[in-house]
Amino acid sequence: MSLQAPEFFAELCLPFHDHTVVGNTYFAAPVPDAPLRLRIEFTGTIHADTYGGLRVAVVHPDRGEIDAVALSFVDHGTFHRRDEATNTRPNTKQYGTFDTYHRPGRPPWDGAVTTGLRDAIEQYTTVWFPGAWAASAPRRTASRTPRSTPVPPTTPARARTR
Repeated sequence: MSLQAPEFFAELCLPFHDHTVVGNTYFAAPVPDAPLRLRIEFTGTIHADTYGGLRVAVVHPDRGEIDAVALSFVDHGTFHRRDEATNTRPNTKQYGTFDTYHRPGRPPWDGAVTTGLRDAIEQYTTVWFPGAWAASAPRRTASRTPRSTPVPPTTPARARTR
């Protein structure tokens, strides 16, 4: 089944204009006319069709991969809310991961909060691609949908008697 990678990488809101997704991998040229490229791909776990993070790599066209870092979903709180809501315990297959099986109409990574991953990618790429984040899009909030909290009444409610 598809990981719906283009939608996942769009959710990260990376500011690189010159980018593409091929299969399940994101490629970008963060600095125009520079030889270094960025590659981001999902990292597998010991379980088949289960993914536990992203691998971010800097690639040179002639020298190949220069540097890479693994960003786990657990370390960046990507599925913390989902796992807490479903009472998923640490050290289980489902904790902090997603797999290719999902509810119809929903992405396999449903419930992901990507701000921690985005911040880590920003920190990493700032070292290799100085200035690439200068024209960054506004940061996303941690929640996908804004929620309003009802205002409590200003006067205490009276108890009804019959």
